[in-house]
Amino acid sequence: MAQSNILIIEDSPSLALGYAAQLEEVGYGVTLASTLAEAREALQGSRFAAALLDLQLPDGDGLSLLEERDEQSPAFIVITSDGSLSRAIAAMRVGAFDFLVKPVAGTRLLATARSAVEQRKDANKTTASPRAEDGPRFHGFIGQSPVMKEVFRTIEQVADSRACVFVTGESGTGKEVTAEALHSASRRSDKAFVAINCGAIPENLLESELFGHVKGAFTGAVENRIGAAKAADGGTLFLDEICEMELKLQVKLLRFLQTGMIQRVGSSRAEPVDVRFVCATNRDPMREVAEGRFREDLFYRLNVIPIHLPALRDRGDDILILAERLTATIAEEERRQGVRLSANARSEILSYPWPGNVRELQNSLRRAIVTSGQDEVEIDISTPSSFAATRPITHEPAQAAPPQLKEENPQQLTQDTRWEGMTLAEVERVVIEAAINRNQGNITRAARELEVNPSTIYRKLEKWAGSS
Repeated sequence: MAQSNILIIEDSPSLALGYAAQLEEVGYGVTLASTLAEAREALQGSRFAAALLDLQLPDGDGLSLLEERDEQSPAFIVITSDGSLSRAIAAMRVGAFDFLVKPVAGTRLLATARSAVEQRKDANKTTASPRAEDGPRFHGFIGQSPVMKEVFRTIEQVADSRACVFVTGESGTGKEVTAEALHSASRRSDKAFVAINCGAIPENLLESELFGHVKGAFTGAVENRIGAAKAADGGTLFLDEICEMELKLQVKLLRFLQTGMIQRVGSSRAEPVDVRFVCATNRDPMREVAEGRFREDLFYRLNVIPIHLPALRDRGDDILILAERLTATIAEEERRQGVRLSANARSEILSYPWPGNVRELQNSLRRAIVTSGQDEVEIDISTPSSFAATRPITHEPAQAAPPQLKEENPQQLTQDTRWEGMTLAEVERVVIEAAINRNQGNITRAARELEVNPSTIYRKLEKWAGSS
């Protein structure tokens, strides 16, 4: 294997020599530069796979090298102090491969250098991956509205970076699809993509799910187990519902981000792991930070590349494009050949606000196709399982339908005789549907009012839709 060369741009001789010694020990060729002028001269005279870049140099700002880079430039790894973390994040946004915070652990330095070199070696490989301008399909997405084209372009621009991506948007807008697109468009696509839902795993088990555990670490730990982080080594780790993570575990996640090392529950040994982080939430992360539920330092460490997914109602004609593609896919799955949407169904789809976004559209289409005996399918968006925002949702048990809550006081459940004769499941359904109505069909706000995870409500609604 040919030797890979790395340029070290650092004005501190002791740090530069320390980095050089570690890199040379594992076989890299090293060139030193202590100023911007020396770095530019080295870059013009030689080819480098990667470069370690200190931002504060005697003759200028290291960011200028990033702004001057071209296809032949190395993968730049920014090295910064804690005080200039915001500048390191700015560097990531203009094309840096990764950033390291001083003092740099040797294992983290070597792991990052190795990843940068591998990326540069693959830089000239051509792929058949879809591009943002190729049409309505893009790595699992369907759409061609301007707002989605912008999302696609961002994914293309940052797919090969190690920069953390923070995806926000309403439930059902495609946050996991975004994470999968970032993975499949990157040169990590041949490695694992591992998704973990921080809101669906009990707090006492989430650390084990994320970092793994050793046999005997706790009751029920009958064997050694690697966690999601180790399983994603070399690939992408997607942390969904990140704002559901408890504060104690947020500290350990921050440590992992800073060092690139994990420690299994019950173990005293740290292990290096190379993953690309993508996280997502349907909450307002800044509000979570302001109210003390999410660590500010962790948020800024994760929010290097923000991607906000628009609601389906803001995507224009994408709604019909999606509906047509989903109809064809669902019809094939359900073995219903020749199924198509009626003109009335198209009109309904365009006029409805879809508070549950793509997930709601998909569920509504599947219900329409499964229950219709005609080739031309009508769509009914007035049923409870469609989360209709414009029509009241009522409960219809065998007896007369009970009135809905008039006050938002849970004590009514024990004080009011209107609930007599109903099962707990029936009361739960009425309360959830009433909360959805009060919030004009917005599942996220209804979940916050009821102090449950939005995914809990979606599971209930899908269950009720299947039994209706």
